[in-house]
Amino acid sequence: MNETIMTFEHRNGRRLWLAGALALALGACGDAEAGDAGQTDGGGSAFARIINVAVEPVEPRRFVEEIFLTGVVRANRDVTVSAEEGGTVQEILATKGVWVQEGQPLLRMDAAVLQAQVDQARAAAELARETWERRKRLWEEQGVGAELAYLEARFAAEQSEANLRMLEERLARTVIRAPVEGILEDRMVEVGSLLAPGSPAFRIVDIYPVKVSAGVPERYAPDVAVGSPVRITFDVLPESGVEGRIGFVGVAVDPRNRTFPVEIRLPNREGRIKPEMVADVSLQRRALEEAVVVPQDALVRTTEGYIVFVAEGEGDQAMARARAVELGPSAANQVVVTTGLEKGDRLIVLGQKSVADGDRIRVVEGR
Repeated sequence: MNETIMTFEHRNGRRLWLAGALALALGACGDAEAGDAGQTDGGGSAFARIINVAVEPVEPRRFVEEIFLTGVVRANRDVTVSAEEGGTVQEILATKGVWVQEGQPLLRMDAAVLQAQVDQARAAAELARETWERRKRLWEEQGVGAELAYLEARFAAEQSEANLRMLEERLARTVIRAPVEGILEDRMVEVGSLLAPGSPAFRIVDIYPVKVSAGVPERYAPDVAVGSPVRITFDVLPESGVEGRIGFVGVAVDPRNRTFPVEIRLPNREGRIKPEMVADVSLQRRALEEAVVVPQDALVRTTEGYIVFVAEGEGDQAMARARAVELGPSAANQVVVTTGLEKGDRLIVLGQKSVADGDRIRVVEGR
C-alpha cells in the first residue's frame, strides 16, 4: 500500500515538472517575439517600416478623348428594281452576282401586244400629220377651208404623236434596265413569271464605297460635326483599321434611344467590307495639349474623392506624400488629372495601395 502511494506521487510530480518546463518554454518564445517587435536602433526608438515602390515622372502630353460607338455598314446604294410595265418574263439578260452598269438590260418581257399598239399608233400619227400638213398649206397659202377644220387637224396631229410616244415608252419599259451600277445581288423572277407594274424583280447593291452608320448620345452633340476625325475597325477584319471623317450628322435626336445619327464613308476597293457588318467606331471628341495624364490604377479612392501618392526626398529620406486630385476625361486606362499634380512630380505607380501619407519608401527601378 505505501509503495503504491509513493509511485502515484512520483508520477504526479513528474507530470507537474513537465508542465512547468513547457510553460517556461512558451514564455521564452513569447519574450523573443516581443523583443523582435520592439527592436530598437540602440537609442531606444523603434525602426520605421520602409515600403518598396515604383515611380514615374509626371510629363504633360497630348491627350485625345474619344467616344466609342457601335456602327453598322450600309451599302452606298441598295436598290430594288421593280417592273414598270406588266407582262410575262421572256428572257433573263443578267446573271446574279455580276457587276452591272447603269442602263444595262436585265430582263425582257413579252411585248407583242404593245408592239402592235405602237404600230397602230404610228400609222395614225402619220395620217394625222399628213392631214395637218395639207390643211395647213390650203389655209395659209390659198385661204381655202375653215379655220376650225384647220385647228382640228393641228390638234389631232399633236394628239396622235403624243399617243405614239406614250406607247413607245411603254414598249421600252418591257425591258427592265439597271437604274444604277452595282452588283446584281438578287433576282426575284424567272422566265415565265407574270409581272404586274411594281413587282420587284432585282436587287442591285453598290459597295464601292460603303457607309458606316452609328448613333451618338445626345450629350455629345456640341462636340460632333461634319469633318470630325474617326477610326473604324471590324472584329472580323482585325487589320482593317481605317481613318476617316464624318460625312453626315443628323439634326434630330431619336426619342427611343436619345441618339442622333452620323455617317462615315469608307473606301472598299477590295470589297471585303460587306453591308450589315458591325463596326467599332472611335470618334475623337476633343484633344487636350499639355495634359497631365496618369494610369487609372495609380489612383486611390477615398471617402472624399481620389488621391495619388508622390515620392518626396531621396535615398533613405524618401517619403510618400498624398495628393488630392481632380479628374478630367479618361480613355484606354489613362485619366487626365486637372489639379493636384505638376510636371516633374514622381508619381507612385506601384505600391500605392500599401502606403500612407508620411510612410518611408524605397524607390525601385521599373514597375
